[in-house]
Amino acid sequence: MTDSLAHDRALKGAPLTAAIVDFAAMPASAIPASARQVMRLSLLDWCAVAIAGKDEPVSRIARTIIEAEAGAPVASLVGSGQKVPPRAAALVNGATSHALDYDDTHFDHIGHPSVAVVPAALAMAEATGASGAAFLDAALIGVEASVRIGTWLGREHYQHGFHQTATAGAFGATIAAGRLARLDGAAMAQAIGIAATRASGLKSQFGTMGKPYHAGMAAANGVEAVLLARAGFVSRPDGLECEQGFGPTHAGAALPLGPVLDGLGTEFRFERVQHKFHACCHGTHAMLEALAALRGSVRPDEVESIAVATHPRWLKVCHIPAPATGLEAKFSYRLTAAMALSHVDTGALASFTDALCADPALVGLRDRVLVEPDDTLADTATRVRLRLRDGRVLEQAFDLDAPIPIDAREAKIRAKAASLLGAARAEAIWQAIGGFDDKGVPGLGHWLAG
Repeated sequence: MTDSLAHDRALKGAPLTAAIVDFAAMPASAIPASARQVMRLSLLDWCAVAIAGKDEPVSRIARTIIEAEAGAPVASLVGSGQKVPPRAAALVNGATSHALDYDDTHFDHIGHPSVAVVPAALAMAEATGASGAAFLDAALIGVEASVRIGTWLGREHYQHGFHQTATAGAFGATIAAGRLARLDGAAMAQAIGIAATRASGLKSQFGTMGKPYHAGMAAANGVEAVLLARAGFVSRPDGLECEQGFGPTHAGAALPLGPVLDGLGTEFRFERVQHKFHACCHGTHAMLEALAALRGSVRPDEVESIAVATHPRWLKVCHIPAPATGLEAKFSYRLTAAMALSHVDTGALASFTDALCADPALVGLRDRVLVEPDDTLADTATRVRLRLRDGRVLEQAFDLDAPIPIDAREAKIRAKAASLLGAARAEAIWQAIGGFDDKGVPGLGHWLAG
């Protein structure tokens, strides 16, 4: 049997992989302008949080190791003028961009798409000399693929303990890097099969350096899978779906493909991505928005108790009851609620410190917060109830899924980038992204390295 026939036969039993392989080759002319605009905004957001996170411990450790290993000077490193091999750059840049946990999230599968996919696409774009437009399109197709595959893996996969940023993200990184490497369909399927035996990442690492490292792992796995497939490495092309493949062995729900693939190639679900405007776990954001609407009417010392209703699945993600470190604080409903009511700026990176976790006033308010599971709420929604000492009760609900007009989203992301990087640098990066068609990727690498 020829390799081509074997490939075709394998993918007849792997309809998700076959559909994703076809999607990866979609012509640039078919990509909606609205999806590209959201990807540009996510790229600006990615650059901002990556550069701002370059001095975090996980970023410095990963960068130091890779700089010491050196290798072919091909791809840019965030926070360093040194260039390194593509796989190594993807590893460092992925971990660095997720170090602050301030990057975008998609709730179809509860994952962080850009931090896994953009570093792989950027490294491969630099390695292949791709245009900025080709880089942007590859990143967009990669993040969309990660959302679709993550949806197929389902909430069982996530609830079982796997981190979708690392798992679904690895497949998205593979698709993005493979498109830039111009893999044909057979080689792309091989790359997905390689990624299937490499993808990993456990939610038990949340609150540690392991969580941002997951994004770097995903990006690096994607680049490595593509380089191996391009060199002729043979894997199971149906490794995502086959018996004892990634999905079946990683608590994948194997949801019906109709809803998973519906609109693939015409509708980009990535357009519903959520950008963070609080420097903590996205699971806390609906609560923080609800409390922001109430805090003007109440002083912290007037509050007798705070009840926060949220979907039960978040209790395994961001419900550290008594955080001791600034990193743990980002995953604590109770402390971030106390911060919000005390007018501590949850959008400022400097707010999340070890000292803040021990502040007596905040700890006292934190201990009056009760987090209640409510499976009637969407992942994106919350309901808060403040009971005051004078007997009054204040209630507020909020849903992050409420649409944000694109101009309002742009304004908020550009303001966030300016806050993190300074107005001049943020504007220069935004202009570089807007000029990709003419200037290409190298201009972006310059700003990342500085």
